[in-house]
Amino acid sequence: MTVLRLVLGDQLDRNISSLTDLDRDADVVLMVEVTDEATYVPHHPKKIALILSAMRHFAAALEEEGARVDYVRLDGRGNTGSFTGEVDRAVKRHKPDRVVVTEPGEWRVEQDMKAWEEALGVPVEIRPDDRFLCSRAEFAAWAEGRKMFRMEHFYREMRKRTGILMDGDEPEGGAWNFDKENRKPLPKGLTAPEFDGVEPDAITSEVLALVAERFADNFGDLDGFRFPVTREQAFDLLDRFVAQGLERFGDYQDAMALGEPFLFHSLISPALNIGLLRPREVIERVEAAYRDGGAPLNAAEGYIRQILGWREYVRGIYWHAMPDYAQTNAFGADRPLPALYWTGETDMRCLAEVVGQTRREAYAHHIQRLMVTGCFALLIGADPAEVNEWYLAVYADAFEWVQLPNTHGMVLHADGGMLGSKPYAASGKYIDRMSDYCGNCRFDVKKTDGENACPFNALYWRFLDRHAERLRDNRRMSMIYRTWDRFDDDRRAAILKQADTFLETLS
Repeated sequence: MTVLRLVLGDQLDRNISSLTDLDRDADVVLMVEVTDEATYVPHHPKKIALILSAMRHFAAALEEEGARVDYVRLDGRGNTGSFTGEVDRAVKRHKPDRVVVTEPGEWRVEQDMKAWEEALGVPVEIRPDDRFLCSRAEFAAWAEGRKMFRMEHFYREMRKRTGILMDGDEPEGGAWNFDKENRKPLPKGLTAPEFDGVEPDAITSEVLALVAERFADNFGDLDGFRFPVTREQAFDLLDRFVAQGLERFGDYQDAMALGEPFLFHSLISPALNIGLLRPREVIERVEAAYRDGGAPLNAAEGYIRQILGWREYVRGIYWHAMPDYAQTNAFGADRPLPALYWTGETDMRCLAEVVGQTRREAYAHHIQRLMVTGCFALLIGADPAEVNEWYLAVYADAFEWVQLPNTHGMVLHADGGMLGSKPYAASGKYIDRMSDYCGNCRFDVKKTDGENACPFNALYWRFLDRHAERLRDNRRMSMIYRTWDRFDDDRRAAILKQADTFLETLS
């Protein structure tokens, strides 16, 4: 009896559910590099290189343990360019009794998988992805009957269920989160750990040459590729973070600084999202560091909340709300995404810095994504579909299950409040407080209107004014509306004119 076992490029885990009962003598592991997945958005070249190199390393490790691997390369002869086409070809080659897969991370791919059994004429088993700490069924049970979803409620339930950072029935340290302690700007003179990354080996070098040839026109630099592409390399990066970054991660996780793309962040999200690490083992490593005295509680809890809380929560939201979720547009935003997101050419230093960093590294940390590129897109009313495509394309850790809820729900509030209670709208004051970007900008962050006023300021008030009917009664925003109401008519008119004039020049 032969089983054909398909492993996708973000399922590079030897213990993935599709491989748990692998019979090395009889079964065939199918891995395919397909054009459809490399081109459905214009992915950053480093993202494509990461996935292809990690896939090839994973296939080599399977072969080393004696597994039969049918590996189809992107430039392989006869490659159809799609998952369906390649599974069809593999079924004809190997004539398996059945096909086994693990549920994918994207709704569109799952729809294809569900059609394979009828199309291929062979039984297809789609197994749950047990790498996550909350299954899709468990999230659906948690969500049932709730009028409102909130990550904090979900996070507390996950803490209780898993026992992570718990002291009996109570949260470690007497509080569920320490977010108020984790909002400090970077002090002058404090330096971040050096990050040299991983030197490309022969497999990665071959992939880099392929990507350079095929995707030369995509947004992003390929030079300086340094992502981990094996489980061992990913663990080395995790250990480096725990030893050098975790202690200060909590205090400065929201900080931004010129020329400092990584600061005290772990940089493991690409490895985590393609399966080289499992969330539980990352969480346990961080919790152990706290309990051994190697990191303060606010750092360990803040980091664990990103994985046990947000990462699991957004996946649950994605599968609970798709496919309609992607079509929502609560603010009716329809402005084309400005070219600066692709070129980085703008006098706004914060945007130039983050877009430039994204081009170079295929990486930006969560505050850069949320409060710089994201907040600007929200304030100008950028079309959610175009914003979602950009975020999915440019970041190495972006897969739709995690990217879409974060961008669509948290960044743009386009889901009308399903994921979060308020839009993360802010003026330039936030960026000035949390970074040194504003000091070298031609725009004056302290000015709202007039020559060289920071565009974020007038755009912020314009956003609030345009959407007052929806947002004014939000208890988390009532204070700022009271401030807007205190402005006299001439002041409000001048601010709105400033914003509209900027948007005309932006177009």
